Amino acid sequence: MKISVIGTGYVGLVTGTCLAETGNEVLCIDINEDKVKQMQQGIVPIYEPHLDVLFERNIKANRLRFSTSLEEGLKHGDIIFLALPTPEDEDGSADLSYVLGAATDIGKLIKDYKVIVDKSTVPVGTSEKVQETIAKETDVPFDVVSNPEFLREGFAVDDFLKPERIVIGSSSDRATQLMEKLYKPFVRSGNPIIIMDEKSAELTKYAANSFLATKITFMNEIANFCEKVGADVDLVRIGMGTDSRIGKRFLFPGIGYGGSCFPKDVKALHKSGKENNYDFDILNSVIKINDVQKKVLIPRIVSYFNQNLKDKTFAIWGLAFKPETDDIREAPALYIIEELLKQGATLNVFDPEAMPNVKKKFGEQLNYTSNMYEATKNADALIICTEWSIFRTPDFNKLKQNMSQPAIFDGRNLYDVKDMKSTGFYYNSIGRQAVN
Repeated sequence: MKISVIGTGYVGLVTGTCLAETGNEVLCIDINEDKVKQMQQGIVPIYEPHLDVLFERNIKANRLRFSTSLEEGLKHGDIIFLALPTPEDEDGSADLSYVLGAATDIGKLIKDYKVIVDKSTVPVGTSEKVQETIAKETDVPFDVVSNPEFLREGFAVDDFLKPERIVIGSSSDRATQLMEKLYKPFVRSGNPIIIMDEKSAELTKYAANSFLATKITFMNEIANFCEKVGADVDLVRIGMGTDSRIGKRFLFPGIGYGGSCFPKDVKALHKSGKENNYDFDILNSVIKINDVQKKVLIPRIVSYFNQNLKDKTFAIWGLAFKPETDDIREAPALYIIEELLKQGATLNVFDPEAMPNVKKKFGEQLNYTSNMYEATKNADALIICTEWSIFRTPDFNKLKQNMSQPAIFDGRNLYDVKDMKSTGFYYNSIGRQAVN
């Protein structure tokens, strides 16, 4: 099939590349000329495990091409994916200007029947708005479909190629048949293609992400309470997770969720509720609690150093909002960095992938180190913000030799409390008792 993908951000690039991998002819469109030139040369503009291999293979096979011309994209594709940004507006709502702007342009350029697919995460009713926007500009027949993505950063390629389910919101038999044909190669193992109306499809994505964010936030609340009463959140988590009604995933406490999806989607659903005279009280609490949780280590650090962080040096391991990505959007590490800088601390930071993005934000305010151990040299404490695998089994003797004093504040509970008692470190984590 011939596919065009408008927008080559995280979702668009993974979508285009993976669709090309199953033999489709894919043309990706982006207005950024420099970015398009880079991609034409085989340079992947984002970090996502395994994407580079598929990217290179499909460019060589001429199944994956790039252009800045929307007109070319409309001529090429029978199915047109809109994978455009929907950033958070000042009031928490999703900004649809990119999506509706593209819809206006499509209306002016469309020459024959197309299926227009909303791949971006958009509020309920967006497909209707896209339909109306295009229809204002043309009499050419077309259909608008909602096809939300369920891609986890760090696992996006696998999630796309082997999806647990595919959701298609469509009221058109013609469009539905084309979408089912497109996705059939991805569900050979029997996982479902779920057909529903457009509004239900749009809400499904927001509901799924908001539920997972709520699950994380509830576990963080339990962790904070564990510290008050002397319970161990690890044991509570295991006791809860073995209940099949609850499940083991998303029960790990920490310093809050971040990224491009959960924060934005929770706020957008909360705002959509207000616009429709419905109060999502639970989401209001999730937002407030997560904002506090991102900084939960700060008062502990301040207390440990007797209310004075000036001239103290801290090593920070992990800057991305989660491992296996360079994405720092809403990353808890950023909030911790800002607070420590305000209090006069010196920060040595390390992350396997995200340091270039952090440098764009903080410039020379931070010391960017070449490896995890270099970051700990002369540090008064180590702060762990992201659970990269390389941080899980450090040489504690080497850390002790490097650091001015042995103190670790672990925002991701990487180490066993019992094991830490024998290392000689002060160890403070989430939902567990601190040890010396």
